[in-house]
Amino acid sequence: MSDRTTHFSALTGTETAQRLARLEAQLAALFEVSSVLSRSLNLRETLREVLGVLHERSRLSHGMVCLVDDERGELLISAIHGSDAAALERVRYQRGEGVLGRILSTNEAWILPRIADEPRFLDRLNLYDAALPFIGVPIRVGDSGAIGVFAAQPPAGAELLAERARFLEMVANLIGQAVRLARTVEAEQQALREERDKLRREVKGSHGFDSIIGRANAMRLVFEQVRQVAKWNTTVLIRGESGTGKELIANAIHYNSPRARAAFIKLNCAALPDNLLESELFGHEKGAFTGAVAQRKGRFEQADGGTLFLDEIGEISPAFQAKLLRVLQEGEFERVGGGRTLKVDVRVIAATNRDLEAEVRAGEFREDLYYRLNVMPIRMPALRERIEDVPELARFLVNKVARMQGRELTITDSALRVLMRYDWPGNVRELENCMERAAVMSEQGMIDREVIQLTGIEVSASGSDAAPAPSASVAPSAVDWNDPDLDERERVIAALEEAGWVQAKAARLLNMTPRQIAYRIQTLNIRVRQF
Repeated sequence: MSDRTTHFSALTGTETAQRLARLEAQLAALFEVSSVLSRSLNLRETLREVLGVLHERSRLSHGMVCLVDDERGELLISAIHGSDAAALERVRYQRGEGVLGRILSTNEAWILPRIADEPRFLDRLNLYDAALPFIGVPIRVGDSGAIGVFAAQPPAGAELLAERARFLEMVANLIGQAVRLARTVEAEQQALREERDKLRREVKGSHGFDSIIGRANAMRLVFEQVRQVAKWNTTVLIRGESGTGKELIANAIHYNSPRARAAFIKLNCAALPDNLLESELFGHEKGAFTGAVAQRKGRFEQADGGTLFLDEIGEISPAFQAKLLRVLQEGEFERVGGGRTLKVDVRVIAATNRDLEAEVRAGEFREDLYYRLNVMPIRMPALRERIEDVPELARFLVNKVARMQGRELTITDSALRVLMRYDWPGNVRELENCMERAAVMSEQGMIDREVIQLTGIEVSASGSDAAPAPSASVAPSAVDWNDPDLDERERVIAALEEAGWVQAKAARLLNMTPRQIAYRIQTLNIRVRQF
C-alpha cells in the first residue's frame, strides 16, 4: 500500500471518529434537554435551563427561543442565554420582519454562514458576533405551522452548519412538545380558575341575603344581625323551630364572611351516636377501632380556616358536651386513637330547636357549653309570625318546583289568600311540601284555591271555629276589582274572601245582586267556604 493511500485512510478514520464523537455529544445533549423539559411546567425557567445546557455541551452561544403572542400575532422572546431578562420585554418581531420574522412566516430553517453578509439580520439585542454563523429553525406543534423560532450561534466552520441545523431542529421539536404541554395545562388551569370563580359567584349569590325571602320586621332584624356578625369570627347560635331556615342563615353568614373562600362543613349532631360523632368531628387514627383501616380527618380538620355548622346541637349527650367544650375554648383536640394534639382555626355556627335554657336548668345541657355557644344568638321567627311573607315564599317555591318538573306553574291570588289563613306549624318546610303537592295535583299548571284544598291545607285551617286573623301589617285584600287581567272566577273568589264568604256582602262589592253572585258561584264551580 502506497504512502498516499495510508495517509487517506488515516484521515478518513480520524473524521469518522470525530463525527461519532459529535453524534454522541449531541445524543447526550438531547437526553439532558429532554430531562430538563420534563422536570417543570414553568416554561420560561425551563427554556432558560435548556439554552444553558446547549451552551455548555454543544457550543451553541446566545441561544434564543421566541414564541408567537396569540393575541397580537407578534414574535416575542421567551428565553435567551447571555442577556438580561429586561431584553425579553422590549424586543419583538412582526411576521416576515428580519431573519427571525422570515423563519416564522416561511416555516423553514435559515442558515447564515456569516451574519455580516445578511443585511436582513436585525441584531436588536446587540448580542451576536457578526463574523460567526447563525442558525434559526421554526418551532412547530403538529401540522399547524410555526409557533415560534429557536435560534443560536454556532462556532465557525461552514462544513458542519447543515449538521448543526439538523440538531437544532431536533431540539426545536422537543421545545414544541414542551410548549404544547405547558399551554394545554395553562388552558386547563385557566378554565378551572374561571369555573371556580363562577361557582364562587353562584354560591355566594345563592346564599346571599337576596336569596333569603323575608320582608317582615322579624326577618329584617335577622338580616341585620347576620350582616353584622358575618364580618367577625364570633360563634353564632341560631335558634328557631324546625323548618324555619336555620341552615340558610348559617350559609349566609359563612359566604358573606372573610372565610367565604375556605371550607363550609356541615354536620347534623342528631344523626349519630356519641362514638360515631366523636370520630366524625375529631377524626381517627388507623386501627383506633374495628373498621378504622386508615387515618381519617374529622370535620374540625376539614373546616380548618373555614366554618363548621353544627345542626341540632341540643341533641348531643352530656358526656360528649365536655369534649366539644374543649375544642370551642382552646381550638385543640386529638383524633380518636391518637395522642398528638391538633390545633385548628374554625368558626363554629350551631343551631337548635330545643329550649337550651330549660335544659341547662334541668342539668341536661352544660351551662359552660351553653354560654360558649350562645355568644351571638339569632332567633329565626316561625312562619306564622311573619305571615305577610307567605305570598312571596309561595311564588318562589312554585318557581322552584316548576324548574324541577320542567314546566310552567302559576299560583293564583285566591290560593295565596288560603295559604295566608293557615298557621303553618311546619313552617317553610311545610309550605314547600304543600307547594310540591299542589303542583302534582295541578294538571294544567294553575295552582288555585281548589288545588290548595286538595293538599289538605284548608281542611286543617278550618278545623277551628274561625280562621286565624291575618297580621295587622297584611292587607287581607289588595284586589283591584277593575283589573282587566283578573278573570271572572278570580274576581268573585277575591270578593268572597274580602266579605268573609258572606254572599250578600260580596255581591255589594261587585255591584251584583245576591241572586247574580249565587249564579256565578254555581256556574264558575266555586266551592263555598263554610265557617
